[in-house]
Amino acid sequence: MKKNSLGKSGIEVSCIGLGTMTFGEQNTEEEAFAQMDCALAAGVTLFDTAEMYPVPPQEKTFTKSEQMIGKWMKQRKCREGLVLATKIVGPTVTSRAMGGYIRDGKNHLSSENINKALEGSLSRLGTDTIDLYQIHWPDRNVNIFGQRGFTSPQDEDPENAEISETLETLEKLRKAGKIRAFGISNETPWGVMCYLSLAENNGWERVVSIQNPYNLLNRSFESGLAEITYQESVGLLAYSPLAFGMLSGKYLDGLKPARARLTLFSRFQRYQTKNALKATREYVLLAQENALDPAQMALAFVRTRPFTASVLLGATSVKQLESNLESAELELSAEVLDAIDEIHNRIPNPCP
Repeated sequence: MKKNSLGKSGIEVSCIGLGTMTFGEQNTEEEAFAQMDCALAAGVTLFDTAEMYPVPPQEKTFTKSEQMIGKWMKQRKCREGLVLATKIVGPTVTSRAMGGYIRDGKNHLSSENINKALEGSLSRLGTDTIDLYQIHWPDRNVNIFGQRGFTSPQDEDPENAEISETLETLEKLRKAGKIRAFGISNETPWGVMCYLSLAENNGWERVVSIQNPYNLLNRSFESGLAEITYQESVGLLAYSPLAFGMLSGKYLDGLKPARARLTLFSRFQRYQTKNALKATREYVLLAQENALDPAQMALAFVRTRPFTASVLLGATSVKQLESNLESAELELSAEVLDAIDEIHNRIPNPCP
């Protein structure tokens, strides 16, 4: 499987990574182990998790995904050769909605909280070093997880940590050998440039990755972030590449597959708008007309963008994962790419 570099960190990641946010909720430990075995055998080296996982987040399952990965690595004795990535939760409305059970709800990205969170992740994962430590979302009000509109900085929580404190803390942890590199997630163009300029001005290491949503129903990353991250070598780790599974076509015509995310959880409505369903139907038809699997076509599109470092796959079965992993070798024809853009131009970003 092809590998891509993350900036100048010396870290290379497989072009497809394994997302693990189903581990502990939709997937049992046995099922999670089977998925990780499958991914490793296929050449996947990037395993991505978070202290918050599984999703939907709740106190009784908090950190279960990390625990399962740690147990699997210990049993399989396979830590060496993996690029292990995890994340620290951010504050704002999202974490308050979780009920305040994470560090008593005081989740600002301060030095104290980052150190506490990292020590917890290191312990659960059973490792001395995290290869890629990521900020799950910013310590300020931004449009994430389908939010729209603009909130004035005057409405910010006065306890929000400055990006400078967050980045300096990450740099100290890197120098201490507890993390190899750091990345950001659910960030904006302004946020990315702040991280980069602070690093340059202070002689710190730069962020090497950004984990944001990117798929055929949400190509908003291309407006602003794509140019910045490509020019500055900040690799995209694309999450939701199938738009919660919508782009597989399995939810069309009102279908509700057993154990599927949108069947189980009513909170995931972001990719079920009228225009999203319309666009999805056209992408699925395009794939079928070209003898392609709809999910593999959607994943291959994301993988082959010049700013993408890795595509993060999430699955609920080994069979689903195996099929999606086959997209690593799929190259889309110029005709298919043109047709994708034609659909996008008529129904642009129905789910930003």
